[in-house]
Amino acid sequence: MTNYLIIFGYLIIVLVVGLYAQRYGRSTSESYFLADRRLTPIVLFFTMMATNFSAFTVFGFAGAGYRIGYAFYPIMGFGTGFMGLAFFVIGRRVYLLGRTRGYITPADLITDRFQSRLLRILFFAVMAIFTLPYIAMQPIAAGFALQQLLGFHHFLGAAIITLFVVVYTFFGGMRGVAWTDIIQGSMKLVFLAVALVLIAQVHGGLSTANSLLYAQQGELFSRPGVGGAFPPLIWMSFMMLWFFCNPMFPQLFQRFYAAQKENALATTMILYPVVTGSLFLLPVTIGMLGHLSFPGLTGEATDAILPMLVTRYLPASLAAFVIASGLAALMSTMDSQLLTLSSMFSHDIYRPATGKQGYRAGKIFVVVLALAGLAIAYRPPATLFEIATQTFTGLAVLFPTVLATLYWRNATAKGAIASIVVGQVLVVCYYFDLLPRLGMLPVIPILVITTAVLILVSLLTTGKGTREYLQSLNQLTGKRSRRASLGWAACFLGLLFLANDFWAWGKGSPTLFGFPGWIWYFLGLNILLIIGYYLFIRYYWRPDR
Repeated sequence: MTNYLIIFGYLIIVLVVGLYAQRYGRSTSESYFLADRRLTPIVLFFTMMATNFSAFTVFGFAGAGYRIGYAFYPIMGFGTGFMGLAFFVIGRRVYLLGRTRGYITPADLITDRFQSRLLRILFFAVMAIFTLPYIAMQPIAAGFALQQLLGFHHFLGAAIITLFVVVYTFFGGMRGVAWTDIIQGSMKLVFLAVALVLIAQVHGGLSTANSLLYAQQGELFSRPGVGGAFPPLIWMSFMMLWFFCNPMFPQLFQRFYAAQKENALATTMILYPVVTGSLFLLPVTIGMLGHLSFPGLTGEATDAILPMLVTRYLPASLAAFVIASGLAALMSTMDSQLLTLSSMFSHDIYRPATGKQGYRAGKIFVVVLALAGLAIAYRPPATLFEIATQTFTGLAVLFPTVLATLYWRNATAKGAIASIVVGQVLVVCYYFDLLPRLGMLPVIPILVITTAVLILVSLLTTGKGTREYLQSLNQLTGKRSRRASLGWAACFLGLLFLANDFWAWGKGSPTLFGFPGWIWYFLGLNILLIIGYYLFIRYYWRPDR
């Protein structure tokens, strides 16, 4: 009974906060989808963090830690932290243009530049198609969690969580989502740390548990991971993947518009690697320790290792709080995905005569998307890691078009369309193993080819709308020293090079707290990244001046 009270008590609190936010909104698209563009630095940081760190971060990371070992942590911990640089490269210009030109959806930015209705529809289609599996990932994980804790049928648990998310998103909009993200983001940090400490104590503490694990399965501590999961080129590909794909998540992209001031983006940029460097290690370690209690799990079963451990070893009430923190992770992503895609449907596809009609259509589409995601969750297609990787690759195809929109005056609509279409054809070909992988993730050759297509087709065609758009952009961003720009680019590329520490390959002996030495190396790199971001913002970016 205690478990039921805690879980449903948490769900009701989130629901009440989301519904209360409705009192402060207006019946307009800008208010419902962007919270009137008034997200403060701390609120923006929490909603960015909570939105990006999903069921994949909690349940998927634990499952990947179980299958692959500690090698999974640096790819995510440093790689996602390095993605914070996109808050300047992409986010700053998107924010400035969105505020001055009234953008609501990601496709608004592209359409305003290229004046192409076809490109708007194509941009929406790609974001919707590749975000829908990621939406489905959230109820899938919820089903696993509630099945372990409360004994629910997997699909019933998924349906309950979907219902609560739909209700507070439907009524509260972006403001309700952002407010609930503060609660949900805080819960993830606190209760995952508590869960790790208590699970490790069962085996004599973290150092002893890691020593036992190393004696039984030393390969879990190896630099490439179990079975050589991350050879050098795959490792490098993952480190680069997050920078290209994460800003293309529609729910993150839209938050660039919602910032109250430019310094909100800068604050989020600094704090991002602080959280990724610490938070991401927790579920991976918990997944690793799962071998001591539940050996021999494979495939999708590994994604349930975290709820399996907490329900076995933690007091019932505390286990419920930890599961609630996992639910917080997935709900804070699902609500944002539903909200953003519904705004894109109402604004990019439906396009009614009045803004109020679009606002209402968007709310209805929240329900439609949620039901579609729930339908996929009924029969999960793969592990959470596999679903996420496929989603990331499909969205990364949009990166060359967005970058060209913001930085290259010769880009044309035909070049952007050709780039996206070719990229998605390549994604399908790689999915069915019709093309060689060249020892790396498909996203790298795909991005090289799509960028080349964009440049070539743009140079051979002409476009419209470019002059006025770029004049507006240049007035907003101003000019910066090319020498300083190259210097900072070299600094951050140097950090990325250090993150591909091939010289440490094969090393994995336990050190402090039983972690392999290269874990501490990457924690140090995260600290350097934080310092680098602070200096970059203070001496180069200088927001709101």
